[in-house]
This record gives sequence, C-alpha cells and structure tokens, in this order.
Amino acid sequence: MSQALLLTGVPGTGKTTTIREAVSASKAKAGGFYTQEMRQGGTRQGFEIVTMDGSRAVLAHVDIRGPHQVGKYGVDVASLDRVAVPAMRWAIQECDIVVVDEIGKMELMSSAFRKALLEVLNSEKRFVGTIMLQPHPFADQIKREPKVRVLLLTKANRQPVFDQVTEWLQA
Repeated sequence: MSQALLLTGVPGTGKTTTIREAVSASKAKAGGFYTQEMRQGGTRQGFEIVTMDGSRAVLAHVDIRGPHQVGKYGVDVASLDRVAVPAMRWAIQECDIVVVDEIGKMELMSSAFRKALLEVLNSEKRFVGTIMLQPHPFADQIKREPKVRVLLLTKANRQPVFDQVTEWLQA
C-alpha cells in the first residue's frame, strides 16, 4: 500500500469534495487542511485555508496585491505559513492521516509549505490530498515519489475513485 494517495484532475471534478467525504467517512484521526472557494454573489473572490480543527485564513483573493499572483488572485503566503504549515506538522505528530488539499501553484509559492510537505512524505504517516494536474517541477517530483499513488479524477469516474480513497483510508 502506498503511503500517500493524491488526486489530480481538472478544476471542478470534485477532488476536494471526494477527499473531504472519504476522510469524514473514515474512522481515522485526520489533521491538515483543505482549501475552499470564497464566493460573493455567485462569483469566486478567492480561496480560504480551513484546517481540520476549524482554523481559517485567506489564501488568495482578488483584492490582495503583491508579489505573489496566480491569475487574478493575490496569494497570501504568510497566511499559508501561519495556518496550513503548522496544521501539517501537528498532523504528523498527532494524527493517523495527514490531509493536504492542495499541492498547487499557490501553495508551492511557500518554501515553508514545500519543506513541510517533504516532512510529511519523509514521516511514516499516511497522507491524502490533491495535487495540480499541470506540470510543475516540485509537484512533478512529488508525483514521481515511489511512496505516492496518484489517481486521476474525472466526473465520469468520481464514484470508483471515491471508493478507492475510502478503501485506502480504511486499510
């Protein structure tokens, strides 16, 4: 069995939902974080980090200006370092499963995040999460790790992939 199970796919296929529902259905103690959209009037304004214990921080927003940009979103790397990175490190120490949603362009702007992700991989803890589909040197390195299994999620295979994630979490 692989140590890490990562979902990839195009935006909107349900990667985060699949992970959240499978982790929720499992009996394992999980720590780490999710990202979720921030919407206003039906329009996406940004993304929020939400830890498994309920801490929240803005990861990216259309109103953030600065050196870190992905498309129309300014990325608050300090929020990621302050909220997501400690959640990952706490999960290594205290939990059965580490949740990392997601390993994407915004998160990879943080050297502290990249370091914490390698700490997760080098620990004996199992981790589940999502990873960007597009090529990226660091993300591609993670995908090639022998400990990592990557599943491509599509709208057509959502249920079988959910079943695989659930089985992996319960193993």
